[in-house]
Amino acid sequence: MSSSVSAPPLDQPYYGAPLSAAVRRFFAKYATFTGRASRSEYWWWWLVAAVVNFVLQILALVTGGLKAGSDGAVVVGTGLGIVFLVLVIVWGLGTIVPGIAVLVRRLHDSNHSGFWVFIGLVPLVGGLILFIFTLLGPNPQGARFDR
Repeated sequence: MSSSVSAPPLDQPYYGAPLSAAVRRFFAKYATFTGRASRSEYWWWWLVAAVVNFVLQILALVTGGLKAGSDGAVVVGTGLGIVFLVLVIVWGLGTIVPGIAVLVRRLHDSNHSGFWVFIGLVPLVGGLILFIFTLLGPNPQGARFDR
């Protein structure tokens, strides 16, 4: 069943975004720290990111990307495993900026300044506070962050 409602423009949050639209918008707004992101945009992206990261790390592990040395230290392997290990690193580096950007836009949607991302640097409670903020519903006053 298809919906007759079209996706909102990129400068507006997409409430109820399906997975594919959320991922497309994530990459289309790669380093956009202004505007807002809906809960669905944010959480669909983090689900995809977690699954891709998990799969790449498992592939790196089972193909020998990392091994335990004779002294118990972790050493870089060889062969196909190193390819997956490099992919894990490239994936992580390639998604860190847009990951922070979508978090800032999610904070904006709940009417919080993007500077709240720095609370995540506080041990133990910082991440919990950010998690709670990302769960909050949209606040109409968050439109002040739109451009």
